[in-house]
Amino acid sequence: MSPAPRAGPHRKGLRRLKVNGVAQPAPADPRRLLSDHLRHDLGLTGTHVGCEHGVCGCCTVLFDGAPVRSCLMLAVQAEGHDVTTIEGLAASDEPLHPVQQAFHECHGLQCGFCTPGFVMLVVGLLHEHPDPTPEQVDEGISGNLCRCTGYASIRRAVRRAAELTQK
Repeated sequence: MSPAPRAGPHRKGLRRLKVNGVAQPAPADPRRLLSDHLRHDLGLTGTHVGCEHGVCGCCTVLFDGAPVRSCLMLAVQAEGHDVTTIEGLAASDEPLHPVQQAFHECHGLQCGFCTPGFVMLVVGLLHEHPDPTPEQVDEGISGNLCRCTGYASIRRAVRRAAELTQK
């Protein structure tokens, strides 16, 4: 998990964020959390908010390709960076992203609330470790919580996602 970046210098004029490859206006309130901006201002509700303290990982998004907790970042900190949410992995008319496909195939979810955070975390994990060892999988997913499963199906999904991304 990458640390949240420091806020950049204040610049006059409209601030823009790049979310899922599209330039978006930054919130007027510089204290707006990235998670709240994504959900409430941009309507990207796939990013879930569970604890608002960075503990559960439900709000995980990719920040320049690295997984971060969006509830711990101010939206203005994302200015000049690429933010990818679960909605940005695959368009609705496209096949599922390999990690999404693996979670589907391996039943790596139950209620689904934590799933977007896990999927985004695993995308980042596989970018860093394309063929992770079981220890790397355990370490990689240890920062996200699932209150429904015993994590076995999530571990299987990570291994399957590694297979699918190497094809």
